[in-house]
Amino acid sequence: MEYLQGVLRVESFLAVTLGIVVLFVGKRLNERVRFLRELSIPEPVTGGLLFSMVFGLLYAASGLAVEFNLRARDLLLVYFFTTIGINAGFRDLLAGGRPLLILLAITIGFMFVQNLAGISVASLFDLSAAVGVVAGSVSLMGGHGTTIAWAPVIREQYGIANAMEIGIANATFGLILASLMGGPIAKFLIKRHAITPPPQIVDAVQDVGLSEAQKKVGIGHLDFLSAILAIHICIAAGYVLNEVIAGLGLMLPLFVTCLLAGILITNLMPGRLLTLTGTSWPTRTPAIALIADIALGTFLAMSLMSMQLWTLIDLAGPVLAILVTQFLLAVGVTLFILFPLMGRDYDAAVIASGFGGVTLGSTPTAMANMAAVTQHFGPSHQAFIIVPLVSAFFIDLVNALVIPLFLRAF
Repeated sequence: MEYLQGVLRVESFLAVTLGIVVLFVGKRLNERVRFLRELSIPEPVTGGLLFSMVFGLLYAASGLAVEFNLRARDLLLVYFFTTIGINAGFRDLLAGGRPLLILLAITIGFMFVQNLAGISVASLFDLSAAVGVVAGSVSLMGGHGTTIAWAPVIREQYGIANAMEIGIANATFGLILASLMGGPIAKFLIKRHAITPPPQIVDAVQDVGLSEAQKKVGIGHLDFLSAILAIHICIAAGYVLNEVIAGLGLMLPLFVTCLLAGILITNLMPGRLLTLTGTSWPTRTPAIALIADIALGTFLAMSLMSMQLWTLIDLAGPVLAILVTQFLLAVGVTLFILFPLMGRDYDAAVIASGFGGVTLGSTPTAMANMAAVTQHFGPSHQAFIIVPLVSAFFIDLVNALVIPLFLRAF
């Protein structure tokens, strides 16, 4: 740790350690507070929000700001999406074809609605249309990464001096709302429509996390190491793929190319060759599910605990108005458009829980929402295939076209 001019900088090792502590605190709180458990609020969300508020109160009382080195957190994200790729079979991808196209169409349509809503609310505060776009698909669909990339351009070309601050504030509050809405929406849909998960999936292997029965059986150390080896092979291939794509002029996040590498290696490996451990390729194994749960939970806990809430106070008014509008739109589209079009079944309810993460938060938030729901009600392999493909791959590509379209039009 390093203290300099009122800022306490926490290095990567301690940041990961605290992230694990935050995860356990969230777990204990969810165990003790019934409504958190019943609403399937993800454990890292419970702990992460609590710690971010504690750091906010510390800053208010003493002026001490806590900043974290998050390099290790970003590696955890790569691990998580690689496990999703390893779990994706071509048969599942083909089965998800129609639902994938429906989800993609709804998401793209919502992207346009989101920008129009942002522009409309911004105009009520006599703010530029560019501010509405920043508070629309730039910060919500795009998240913090897209905000950081586009804010300097919007500041220079459209004269929005605080474009970065508005975008970061919107992305941060959106992340909080997305983290809290998924579980309650899924529970409402499941109860309202008396949905029962198909009996064949209740005891099936989870995509993220272990069922109670699997926790009792346990995982062998070689199974765990075999899964780690498979993940590392896919990450290495994903890194090479990322470099090749960058050479063609297309920039994609590393976790996206690692996801694609996992899919390709899993499905194209000749005869599903045995690994060096003598075990089969670990698609949909408890070891992969456990690693996915560890990586996703720690990533989200670190993301939420590191939010500097005190930096958002000055922008609370317009940002809050825009976010309330966007939140109501997301809930309405989820309940009345997405869920019916996706088939009104259990998979549709799980996908609905992740839609808030897609539209208001981030891909990891969507996955955490779905993980919390499926660990309570049962797995949904379709949801864990089509949601990351839409949110981690297609959204960035479409958003890169939509953002300049709206900026030029208004």
